[in-house]
Amino acid sequence: MTSRYTRVVWIVLDSAGIGEMPDAADYGDAGSDTLGNIDRVRPLHLPNLCRLGLANIRRFANLKPDAGPRGAFGRCALASPGKDTTTGHWEMAGIRIEKPFPLYPAGFPPEVMQEFERRIGRRSLGNRPASGTEIIRELGTEHLRTGSPIVYTSADSVFQIAAHEEVIPLWELYKICETAREILRGKHEVGRVIARPFTGEPGSFTRTENRKDYVVPPPRGMLLDQLEAAGVAVHSVGKIFDVFLGRGIRLYDKTKDNADGMRKILEAMEETRSGLIWANLVDFDQNYGHRNDVEGYARALEEVDGWLPSLLARLGAGDLLIVTADHGCDPTTPSTDHSREYVPLLLYGDSVNAGADLGTRASLADIGQTVARNFGCGLAQGESIGVT
Repeated sequence: MTSRYTRVVWIVLDSAGIGEMPDAADYGDAGSDTLGNIDRVRPLHLPNLCRLGLANIRRFANLKPDAGPRGAFGRCALASPGKDTTTGHWEMAGIRIEKPFPLYPAGFPPEVMQEFERRIGRRSLGNRPASGTEIIRELGTEHLRTGSPIVYTSADSVFQIAAHEEVIPLWELYKICETAREILRGKHEVGRVIARPFTGEPGSFTRTENRKDYVVPPPRGMLLDQLEAAGVAVHSVGKIFDVFLGRGIRLYDKTKDNADGMRKILEAMEETRSGLIWANLVDFDQNYGHRNDVEGYARALEEVDGWLPSLLARLGAGDLLIVTADHGCDPTTPSTDHSREYVPLLLYGDSVNAGADLGTRASLADIGQTVARNFGCGLAQGESIGVT
C-alpha cells in the first residue's frame, strides 16, 4: 500500500466461508461452501455486499457479480492447520500455528476430568461433543438438581462449561473456568475454555450474554502487540477482546448479538477516529451455522447487508473498510461443526482501487500484514495487499 489510512474498520463475519479448501476432505468437509450452498438452497439478497464485490470473487447460483464493484475483492486461504476461531483470528494477526489444537471427539480423558472435579469440588455432567443449546436442554434439569456443571466440547478445540446462574453464580463459574484453564496445559492445551451461563426453567433454558472465553495466550509480536508499541489505538467489538486476552486493546465492547454488534461498531466509529476498529459478528456461527439453520443464517446475512449503507455513510476519506471471515460453518451439510473453507475478502475506501481482483491470498495473515504496514509496523507472517 502506498497511502496511509488514518483508520481501519475491520469486520469479521464469523464463519462466512466461501468454498472448500483443497484439503477440506482431510477435515471431513468435502463439499462445504457456506455462502455458496446457502445461496443455492435459499437465494440470498445481498445487494450492498455485492456492490463491494462479493459475487465477483466466485460464481454463485443466485448472487450476481457487479459490473463495476466499488471495492477490491478476493479470498484468503487458512495456512494454519485447523478451522476454529482461535486459529483463524490468530492467523489474521500474524500467528501461524504449526500443530492444531487438540480435539476430543470422545470427550476429555479421565486424567483431565478427575483433576477438574477434584479441584472444583463438584462432579460434572456431559463430557462429550454436543450443541450447547441441546446439551443444556438435555442435562439442565439434572444440573439444577445436583449442582454439577455441564462440560462439553465440539469439533473445535474447546472445553465448555455450562451452568445456571442461580445454581453456580457467575463468579464461581468463572473461577471454575480459570481452574480448567490451569489444568489444560501441555498435550491437553485446548484453544479455549468457555463459560456458558444460562437461566430459565426446564423446557425454556436460555444462554445469557455473560459468556467468557479463556484462551491460550497468543505469542508475543502479533499485530495487536505491534500496534500497541506503535501507539495505535485499537477498539474491539465482540469476542476479539477474549480471543487475544485484551492485549493491545484500549477500548472494547462486548456484544449480545449481531444487532448489538452492528450498533456498537457505529458507536465505536464515533469514539475512535483513528487507529483500528476490529469487530466480530458471531451470530452466523453460534446461532445458525452450528444449528444447521439455513434460513436463520440467510436472514442474518441480509440484516448485515441492510445495515452496511449506514456504516459506509460514516466512512471518511482516510478510512479503510475490511470485511472477511475466519472459517466456514456450512449449515446445509449434515455436520454442525466448522468447515475448512476459504474466506471472502472485501476492501473499500476512497483510496482503494475499485474493482481490483485480489485473487486467492495464501494466508489470512495478509490482512494483518496490510493493517500493520499501514500503521508503520510489520509482521513475521503475511504479505501486504496492494489495493491503491
